[in-house]
Amino acid sequence: MFIKSFAVRRKLSRLSRLCSSYSATTITNTPYPPRDDVALIADLIEKQHWPKLRLHVKDTNPNELFHQLISSNLDPDLCLRYYTWLATNNHRNISLSLELTFKLLHSLANAKRYSKIRSFLDGFVKKRSEHSVHSILHAISLCDNLCVNSILADMLVLAYANNSRFELGLEAFKRAGYYGYKLSSLSCKPLMVALLKEKRFADVEFVYREMIRRRIQPDVFAFNVVINSFCKRGKMSKAKDVMEDMKVYGASPPDVVSYNTLIDGYCKLGGMGKMYKADGVLKEMVESEVSPNLTTFNILIDGFWKDGNYSGSMKVFKEMLDQDVKPNVVTYNSLINGLCSVGKVSEATCMHDKMVSAGVQPDLITYNSLINGFCKNGMMKEALDMFASLKGRGIVPTATTYNMLIDAYCKSGKVEDGFKVKEEMEREGIVPNVETYNCLIGGLCRNGNMEAAKKLFDQLSSKGLPDLVTYHILMDGYCRKGETRKAAMLLREGITKMGLKPRHLTYNILMEGYCKEGNLKGAGNVRIQMEKERRLRMNVASYNVLLQGYSQKGKMEEANRLLNEMLEKGLIPNRITYEIVKAEMVDKGFVPDIEGHLFNVSTKS
Repeated sequence: MFIKSFAVRRKLSRLSRLCSSYSATTITNTPYPPRDDVALIADLIEKQHWPKLRLHVKDTNPNELFHQLISSNLDPDLCLRYYTWLATNNHRNISLSLELTFKLLHSLANAKRYSKIRSFLDGFVKKRSEHSVHSILHAISLCDNLCVNSILADMLVLAYANNSRFELGLEAFKRAGYYGYKLSSLSCKPLMVALLKEKRFADVEFVYREMIRRRIQPDVFAFNVVINSFCKRGKMSKAKDVMEDMKVYGASPPDVVSYNTLIDGYCKLGGMGKMYKADGVLKEMVESEVSPNLTTFNILIDGFWKDGNYSGSMKVFKEMLDQDVKPNVVTYNSLINGLCSVGKVSEATCMHDKMVSAGVQPDLITYNSLINGFCKNGMMKEALDMFASLKGRGIVPTATTYNMLIDAYCKSGKVEDGFKVKEEMEREGIVPNVETYNCLIGGLCRNGNMEAAKKLFDQLSSKGLPDLVTYHILMDGYCRKGETRKAAMLLREGITKMGLKPRHLTYNILMEGYCKEGNLKGAGNVRIQMEKERRLRMNVASYNVLLQGYSQKGKMEEANRLLNEMLEKGLIPNRITYEIVKAEMVDKGFVPDIEGHLFNVSTKS
């Protein structure tokens, strides 16, 4: 202990000698003799007579004066005011030491000036201070008061979190634990929220576990953040464990947000039985006397639709109305979009009418869903009427809205009308995006106008906009025209130069093109290129392409070998595989020698 104290005194003595020059002054904790004019200086600070104060203390080291004011039990508000003036009028290149800075904060904490400390630390963090978290926590520890130190550490973590400096906030949280400082839920909650926004799920869990270990009482909001974190990772069992923790550690039981988060997690999880589990949480929620709200019903309606369960979605909607919960635009949008996605456009239009009758105003999402529904079902007149209604209501269509119309025209062979929509789009000041060009290039390719498609592609390339989908569309167009070599050139000279990464589909398009031309050797070379150069293993779609190519050329043994190879690799044949085997092999008198698959092949008609 004596050696440590001696080392500290020697260090402070050295810092004191460094402070003798104004050119690079450093505020330290070096003791200075008391002043007899503190009252006068305090009066000047209080009245903010800075010119008079500067004249009065012109021969005094500002660092020395600041230390003397701090040590004289002067009102900490006045000390803070002087500190701020000293920092903002740094005409003598004064460097304010961390130790004395936090001595000021300690005095403010003792006087319970917490709002001023929060404001100070917020500015301190925003300035991107060069001080490390380690040095800041050390400066805090120089005071013997553990309670005050805990308050300052807590506010430091809060400042880091509020300013999106989550890495430093997490480090401060960890180091505060090493020092034994007791943090509060007020700082831990914003830290967890900041980490959640950055998808640092493991760190959210770490902070939560540490809160429990350090006996920092989480509130309902903190628990809900952790539940949300687990749900986003699909770890539903752990999310449910946190719900149980709430009953053990929480000041209050799970609320409607807790249950909504869990239900939403199951809805987005995917896989068999997800809505059954979501419905189970709803029942548990009701049994716990927590009333479902608008958000609960919206989550379930959307979840059932995405699960392909139309009756389930409408059942929830009816239950919602029975409980006098008024649907909002989100509710109706989920229903309308769901109906349009399964081709029930007339029912979607009726739902739109109910929406308007209920006094809920349709938004852009509503109109986009309906326009898309009409376009997908070839109802261009209705789509254009809905588009006119959208503009009539003063809603500004986006590129997505125009792209739906362009795509519908192009797929129906009316490419010229698609170009007219693009021109209108540009007149309205909406810049066509890569999807716009993809629709038009696709339309030209389907019409066999490869020259115009390539010209439009070149326009897009000059803007640096083509994506992999653009290349796929043009490559497929060339292959359909029997010009697979040109498609292969796009792969070699276009996709690679653009820095895009070819996918299975890229190579499958080429293999199919060569197979249709009867060039099985070319298709085989593409396979070698895919597997050796890109290290992409053949998938089921790839095998289907070659299987059809070989069987159509009458090379049944080679096709049979490919089928066996696919199965040996553990790939599961899909509906297209069975259709190819039946139409191109079995129906032509060749029965594949694959035991256990013959029955499936014969019954997939």
